[in-house]
Amino acid sequence: MALLNSTHTRSQAAKSLELIAFEGQSASDVLAQVEFENPSDTSLFKAIVLGCCRYFERLDALTHSLLKKKFKPKDQDLLCLLIAGLYQLEYSRVPDHAAISETVDACRMLKKDWATKLINGVLRTYLRQKEPLNQKLDNDWETKFSFPVWLINRIKPHYKGQVEEILTQSNQQAPMSLRVNLMKISRDDFCVGLDEVGLGYRKHPLVDSAVVLEQAVPVHSIPGFDEGHCSVQDVAAQLAARLLSPEEGQKVLDACAAPGGKTAHLLEQSKNTLVLDAVDIDPQRCARIQENMERLELGADIHAENALSFMQGKSSEYDAILLDVPCSATGVVRRHPDIKLLRRDEDIDELVQVQQQLLVAAWDALKPGGKLLYATCSILFEENCAQIDKFMSNTHNVTLLELPSKMQKISQTDIGCQILPGSEEMDGFYYALLQKNS
Repeated sequence: MALLNSTHTRSQAAKSLELIAFEGQSASDVLAQVEFENPSDTSLFKAIVLGCCRYFERLDALTHSLLKKKFKPKDQDLLCLLIAGLYQLEYSRVPDHAAISETVDACRMLKKDWATKLINGVLRTYLRQKEPLNQKLDNDWETKFSFPVWLINRIKPHYKGQVEEILTQSNQQAPMSLRVNLMKISRDDFCVGLDEVGLGYRKHPLVDSAVVLEQAVPVHSIPGFDEGHCSVQDVAAQLAARLLSPEEGQKVLDACAAPGGKTAHLLEQSKNTLVLDAVDIDPQRCARIQENMERLELGADIHAENALSFMQGKSSEYDAILLDVPCSATGVVRRHPDIKLLRRDEDIDELVQVQQQLLVAAWDALKPGGKLLYATCSILFEENCAQIDKFMSNTHNVTLLELPSKMQKISQTDIGCQILPGSEEMDGFYYALLQKNS
């Protein structure tokens, strides 16, 4: 990968945003392909791209208010550049004069010198008309919260009186949360190391392995990270191992396991005694699971395979199953704002079908008396409590187990536990713990 210099920051941000917004590539894949000579330029580049994803609906509407005519399809990179310029003026700490001049210069980097006056004029017009333009955008939920209308319409019926808070929280920057490897070090001792290097933190009250940092830092600067004393993982995701809580020596399946955070937590919690199959369809993501296992000195059998295919012929084989199904990821928009651009309304019904198939297959693979934890990082009713309610109606040998009282208090549903984005500093997650009757 060739390292770029700072003169490419805005032009590269425009190119990357075009790949995400108009070609459907994920932000993580796009951002992984770009690096600058100066780490601060890389940070700025990523902040601009992700910020533009976060506020794309609003900024796109703003460009249409400011432009006399739309850009041609071959000039969508200029539209993305203009959106990047508006993002800097409205949401970043970049001084206005620098944001404008650097964005104009980026036109030349894109080999479109003819657009320099246009970009300059539009950005300066925005600064002059900022207040009335923003007031108009605030009149519509889609542009006020920068969320696609289809997603707002799916959220509204099930969270009456909470929709604005959900959308607001989903637009916040998520904190960096750590999972302490209690097999190697206590949380208190780990926090002593944080104190010694001056990293601010909070011990999370809901999960005894969780520490929330006051600000994000490079992972290798965290004391003990390279030695496997901790991993980066949202607090809500850390609930999975606690809820399933398999006994030492049991045979466990982690279906759809990548990147392996929950796999590792299950093993850490059981002192690395589980016979654990970790399955994921993507070989590259399976390689990440293996990397995590090696750093943490844990052992799992990793299978690069379709989970449905893997579970066929494994009737009553597992004592416990973690079924973290493919989902809309609408609960983690604050970490992955490109979800707003990539997900479509028609995706949801397809995902629900896949989830149903995985549930049925996993249930067959579970031993009588065993436990299955159904999990999503979604806040959508169809993928969560409605999915479990339907499964229980069609399954005779299932009991929905009661969750800890702390989780019941924050849950937004009576069927399992629905956590909303930002609740107790967590991502949006859903859990339902099922037991197979003997």
